Amino acid sequence: MNSAQRGSAKPGLRKPVFTKVDSLQPGTRGHTLVVKVLSSDVVLQNGRSVSLRLRDMTVSECLVGDETGAILFTARNDQVDLMKPGSSVIIRNAKIDMFKGSMRLAVDKWGRIEVTEPVIFEVKGITTFLSLSMSW
Repeated sequence: MNSAQRGSAKPGLRKPVFTKVDSLQPGTRGHTLVVKVLSSDVVLQNGRSVSLRLRDMTVSECLVGDETGAILFTARNDQVDLMKPGSSVIIRNAKIDMFKGSMRLAVDKWGRIEVTEPVIFEVKGITTFLSLSMSW
């Protein structure tokens, strides 16, 4: 291969490897999941915080799940609008944070959330979801 051919070759994009909720582990990152949003509760409203750095932030706790289990997802700012109960979303490049001894799924600036076509599966483990049922 000469230098002209090497310079014009584009690196191939990797196909995403989809993860199931029951295989999530504390401290891991880079997860891509297809989940249903089961509930969404705003826990910090924009402008209603004592802390100056949190005044411009909206935070919502969303229960999301797939056919293997359910977990809490922490949605921030623009993510809150996408996480409507009943919708199906693809969460890309997610990480697992630990909060008060339980796992929370989160997406930072390197990740992405996309609303997708409705998925057809029954969410398992709604009453005892993963973030509270596993002790690490």
